[in-house]
Amino acid sequence: MPVPVPQQRSVPAAETSHGDLTLLVIEDDPAGTTITVPELSAAAGTRVRVRTARNLTEAARLLTDDVDCILLDLALPLTGGGAGPGTPPAGAGTATTGTSGGGSRPEPVSERADELAALTHVLRIAPLHAVLALTAQDDTELAAEAVRVGAQDYLFRGELDARVLSRAIRYAVERKRADIALHQLTESRLRAQENARLERGLLPTPLLDGSGLSFAARYRPGRSRALLGGDFYDVVRTPDGTVHAMIGDVCGHGPDEAALGVELRIAWRALTLAGLCGDELLSTLQQVLEHERQSEEIFATLCTVDIAPDGRRAGLCLAGHPAPLLARHGLPARLLPYEDGGPALGLLPRARWPRRQVELGGAWSLMLYTDGLIEGRVGTGGSERLGQDGMVAMVNSRLEQGLAGEELLEAAVAEVRELNGGELTDDVAVLLLGRDPERIRRWGGSAPRSHPASVDRPPCPPPRAARAQRPPL
Repeated sequence: MPVPVPQQRSVPAAETSHGDLTLLVIEDDPAGTTITVPELSAAAGTRVRVRTARNLTEAARLLTDDVDCILLDLALPLTGGGAGPGTPPAGAGTATTGTSGGGSRPEPVSERADELAALTHVLRIAPLHAVLALTAQDDTELAAEAVRVGAQDYLFRGELDARVLSRAIRYAVERKRADIALHQLTESRLRAQENARLERGLLPTPLLDGSGLSFAARYRPGRSRALLGGDFYDVVRTPDGTVHAMIGDVCGHGPDEAALGVELRIAWRALTLAGLCGDELLSTLQQVLEHERQSEEIFATLCTVDIAPDGRRAGLCLAGHPAPLLARHGLPARLLPYEDGGPALGLLPRARWPRRQVELGGAWSLMLYTDGLIEGRVGTGGSERLGQDGMVAMVNSRLEQGLAGEELLEAAVAEVRELNGGELTDDVAVLLLGRDPERIRRWGGSAPRSHPASVDRPPCPPPRAARAQRPPL
């Protein structure tokens, strides 16, 4: 007697009781398989619910999420009852291979592709289901080819008893689960590697050749397993010898904020190399932000510093950002003036950002940072913030120990994490620029010379009146 088709369940296979499996038999004569529910139920303590389909069209209708395994007869005819929407299209046993001319040519999947057409179709419509191939006793070559094509295992019709079938079903299901898990793990690793390469490529490469200034930076995104956050920085030297440095922070910590930070950094570099700085540059950056942000609530803080070719003075612009820290040779570090700063980018449509002239001196270190460095918790119970005053005291204690450059930044970030009692939740970016006249002389010269064509050009020209009214980007 043919095996009756049970009612489909409304729960997926993963929610069935332990050991229960559902088998879909695709065979033109189900009675010929000698599969009976009582025999399978008694085999090795595993209860197997059986559904039967006489052709691929009926199989597609019965193929639901609660099916664990498919038993496919490779001798299933593709005509008569098998014809219709479920029948594999012509050429199902072939694949196309690209040629050097951009075209394609048919290439057989195997020498017995026609005999495996039904299997190929089942694998295509059921990529997440385990598949067992059923074939004749003497056709070992076809059975092995079925496994190479994608079946989890094969069975011979003559050895198809309840115990062998039950064991084969359980093995095929577990092997398919392992294959899917391995495939997902591989995809996840490849995606992580691609993301890491992309994020690493988006981090800035400072352009300081010929400046004589030292440079160090530390970057720690707040997002788990990320290389890029909403903080951004960059340093470039223009042909006139001016060194332009920038650091900024997009509100938020997600990938959208990280992408916006990269856009703003690249836009800043392009505008700086084009000759803009100060209020004119920040106004243009605000337009970029307004066009690229996801919502009107998104804003970004920014600090720009334009160091003159002689390295002794700089222009400072603050857009809602913490003021840099300046340490002169033999003197404690102090915050640069920040009373004349403007609002963060994206808050006020017609904002202006005054540019303050700052005297740096002969030998100095200038530290630019984002608020992630000063907003870490300190004190008993972590109720207080480190703040700018705490950061200044911390940096001065490290300077007294003789730390500088990379060592200074590494020690500062490590101490902030320690005071916070663990990893910081916000992005942290810190960069350190320094000028050492002795080091410059050892290089064989004094301060970098200005470009001959722009000897009299000021480090940052004032905005031109013609650009007061800027058209939208």
